[in-house]
Amino acid sequence: MDTKLLKDNIEDISIAAKIINDGGLVAMPTETVYGLAADALNGKAVRKIFQAKGRPMDNPLIVHVSSPQMAIDLKLYKEFTEDAKKLADKFWPGPLTIILPKGDCIPDEVSAGLETVAVRCPSHKTARALIEKSGKPLAAPSANISGKPSPTTAEHCINDLMGKVDAILDGGECEVGVESTVVTLDTNPPRLLRPGGITLEQLESVLGEVAVDDAVLHKLAEGKKASSPGMKYKHYAPKAQVYLVRGNNFVDFVNRDIDESTAVVCFDEDEKYINGETFPIGSKTDYKSHAHKIFDVLRKIDKEEKIKKVFAPLPRTDGVSLAVYNRLIRSSAFRIFNADAYVLGLTGPTGSGKSTIAKMFAQYGFHTVDTDKIARNIMEKGSPVLAKIKETFGDDVVKDNVLDRKLLAKRAFVDENSTKKLNQITHPYIYEKALLEIEEYSHKGYDKFILDAPVLFESNGERFCNNTLVILSDLDTRVKRIISRDAITTEQAMDRINAQHSDDFYRAKADYVIENNGSLDEVKSQVESVVKAIL
Repeated sequence: MDTKLLKDNIEDISIAAKIINDGGLVAMPTETVYGLAADALNGKAVRKIFQAKGRPMDNPLIVHVSSPQMAIDLKLYKEFTEDAKKLADKFWPGPLTIILPKGDCIPDEVSAGLETVAVRCPSHKTARALIEKSGKPLAAPSANISGKPSPTTAEHCINDLMGKVDAILDGGECEVGVESTVVTLDTNPPRLLRPGGITLEQLESVLGEVAVDDAVLHKLAEGKKASSPGMKYKHYAPKAQVYLVRGNNFVDFVNRDIDESTAVVCFDEDEKYINGETFPIGSKTDYKSHAHKIFDVLRKIDKEEKIKKVFAPLPRTDGVSLAVYNRLIRSSAFRIFNADAYVLGLTGPTGSGKSTIAKMFAQYGFHTVDTDKIARNIMEKGSPVLAKIKETFGDDVVKDNVLDRKLLAKRAFVDENSTKKLNQITHPYIYEKALLEIEEYSHKGYDKFILDAPVLFESNGERFCNNTLVILSDLDTRVKRIISRDAITTEQAMDRINAQHSDDFYRAKADYVIENNGSLDEVKSQVESVVKAIL
């Protein structure tokens, strides 16, 4: 398809209007983001939107009008209620979408089969000029490939949709930078479905009580139909994996895990302290700037093929920041790390008694994150790790999407290089899951954690820890424990011990050491001393 590149003038707007009236698609500017527009009353034209974007048909669209009167005259709603009139008087034209029961003229393609329709009146002069010139209400989701960050410039639209739509109308950079606020008046009380440039607080000033839909802050419940655009599990995402970081120690946390494949979305004040590639979004308190810049920044990151991981600070959940929070948690697929948690890395050679001592720390309010357990779980059926293991160690290592653990052991532990390859595959996943578990248990009231990792130092896992603790035991004690635990021979136990590092290796790297040779009371006393020292 030959895509016309149009300018913001009367002649080109007329061309765009003709395309709309002929059943075509035009990417148009609005004050929020660019929208991919079609005649909202033409179901066949609307279907083209879904095809061009690769958008699921169960995701409803927003209908754009040039004025509240247009919505009334065309009977887009069954009834333009008093609450709708109050909101329109206050916020239209502007970045607010109002949902009500739909009129008979609305095709199912627009409403995704729902009995309601979403309507808004944009404030962008070019968008309203196009609507007026075409004489049609325009169905217009964001003008991007589905799932990617929304476009805030014509260039973004060109990158995504060139050759897939009839025209792209360049109206400059979008002012707001995130999609419109969506509120449904089809519930009592009204419910905020998607935050945007019009804040919850502003809605409450007009309507009184406004509930916040659970999907604003959390994953859309499994099997639940989206009642608004942007409610899907993962959305607004670049190709790289996004991780949100909660807490005051953002800079220190991200600096632990930065390499050349990492990008950091940050506030202006933090940029100079971050030891990697940064993408600032404004000062910490310039919340409108965060909204204005976030999609542009995510798209800039998308252009850099080397970037595989992105850190960003977890936004506030009030004012316009709620909109940024909502977009970023979906961009990250709800992956959030807690930078303020205290993490004590626990390690030591096999048979030293790490598990027993981890349980002792539980008495002081520590939650233990067991990396061995995580390692087993990430290799379960359906795990993305399996594909990489199969590619590296042979197709027969994974049969019917199930790992042959014995065969993998034979191939992965045959030499140091093979073991290193396996670790390079598994360790990033293990520590990702470990950090997510820390965030999960932080919400349950924990603020202190044991990171139980047998190869903590070998995997560079200490970078995620505030301190490290090594457990050591004499040789005879270790042999007895291993034989009892694993039901193996003395010779086999010694083979395992000899394959590990010396005590000197661990002592040199540890912040604290516990000698697990004496009585239970003696060990408990050492644990108590470590707790006092670190807390």
